[in-house]
Amino acid sequence: MINEEKLNLLMVEDSEEIIGRVLQILLQGGFDVDCLCVSTAAALDEALKSQDWQIVLSDYHSLELDAEEVIQIIGGRNLNIPLIIISGEVDEEAAEHIMALGAYDFMMKSNLARLVPAIRRSLHEVKNFQRFINTQTALQKSEALFQAIASNLPGVVFQFLLSGNNQASFPYVSDASETLLGLSPQMLMESPELFPALILPEDKKSYHQLMMISAEQLSTWNWEGCIQVKGDSDIKWISLRATPRRMANGATLWDGIMINITRNKLAEREIVRSREQLAELSSYLQRVKEQERARIAREIHDDIGGTLTAIKCELYPCMDTTARKPEFYQQKARSIESLVDRVIDSTRRISLDLRPGILDCGIVAAVQWQAKEFSDRTGIVCKVFCATDEISLDSDLAIAIFRVFQETLTNISKHANASRIQVKLVELEGLIFLEVVDNGCGITNIDMEKQDSFGIRGMRERCQQLKGNFHIAGDPGKGTKVTILIPTGNLDYQPGHVVELEGKLTGSVQSQAAIKKKKRVSRL
Repeated sequence: MINEEKLNLLMVEDSEEIIGRVLQILLQGGFDVDCLCVSTAAALDEALKSQDWQIVLSDYHSLELDAEEVIQIIGGRNLNIPLIIISGEVDEEAAEHIMALGAYDFMMKSNLARLVPAIRRSLHEVKNFQRFINTQTALQKSEALFQAIASNLPGVVFQFLLSGNNQASFPYVSDASETLLGLSPQMLMESPELFPALILPEDKKSYHQLMMISAEQLSTWNWEGCIQVKGDSDIKWISLRATPRRMANGATLWDGIMINITRNKLAEREIVRSREQLAELSSYLQRVKEQERARIAREIHDDIGGTLTAIKCELYPCMDTTARKPEFYQQKARSIESLVDRVIDSTRRISLDLRPGILDCGIVAAVQWQAKEFSDRTGIVCKVFCATDEISLDSDLAIAIFRVFQETLTNISKHANASRIQVKLVELEGLIFLEVVDNGCGITNIDMEKQDSFGIRGMRERCQQLKGNFHIAGDPGKGTKVTILIPTGNLDYQPGHVVELEGKLTGSVQSQAAIKKKKRVSRL
């Protein structure tokens, strides 16, 4: 007979007769037994260290070792090995005691008929217990993993339960609720009504409506709304997303997450506002462009066209065959020459309006020329300091800086009521620094936020297109300062770098001004 079931058996027994009977019974029961017999505590301990045993059979009380000591030795090694006690004559009370200490079964040596079933049942219990331990360990690992993920998610992980009578509860809430909602998980699970109380009145209706629709249709619950945490003045935008499932008792359970989307909402609003401003600016620029075209067309028609018509009228009498005195033709020539000079002046003036030719001489010369022209026209003193007599720029950048400077002077003449302007133009570390300071009434935040402040908006957009920085600040009654920083090449800089360079530029301007002043004094 071939035995297919292997059994590693450790016996604590000093009777050769009992050992033989046990092995015979196990052999007949279908076991292929690998057996070791011990009778002392030291031998038992050594056997437990040397090999893995499937089962231990022990006499209740042998010559040198009793059942309680066996249980202690096995337990001391934290081994889960089934122990079956085989005794000669032991009363029922002793049997109950030894079973309470951890023995799997108890039987008399005079009746071993239950030995094979008892061993099989014990082995089965050990396997089941090991499965339970493995399952419990896996569950603990899974729970630890879930807690680790939940605690690192940028939001509150939760379970929301809605019973058949519409009673709401939170079976689970992650620790992030303390940060997002100002409520601990325990508070929210004990008092679920605290969450709806945070929702602003205008958003509560949509919250309940979408929740009921999700419960009825078992569709995803998506809701966005505003909450205000107690003691916090700021409003938070949150996004709630949860998946429902129907429970056996008819309740609906959602598994979901709530995240803070305040920054995204503010960014969306800023994008919308920026697009509206860009649309307004684009419309304004288009109107200005059309107005400028109309103005140029009128000047060409009324001024140049009228003058050319006058020249034609002066030339017409000279073209007939009537004989006239030389003085007549000389007078006509002088009149036509005067009219031609007027056309040349008008042409020069219109071309200067479109693009000052002084820009061909460089941005420094153009700024100085514009400042002098502005002073002559308005009577406002405009002093310009440039660190060098020439700053090499490409034409597009030079025109952009010049137009920003022109617009700044235009705003000062219209709104500042200033009597003095100081202008600084410097190049340092790949940046152009232009500063215009007046002593006027000083611009306010309200002035800068006006819907029709297209001049400031246009200057800011022009600087941003050139990857530069535009800043304007006013001090009521003391004046306004406009500062632009524009990279001359492909310089990539951060706002902190701009502030640092602005300090260097200001220091450079002051030091270079001192050097120039010292040179003038030395020449004197």
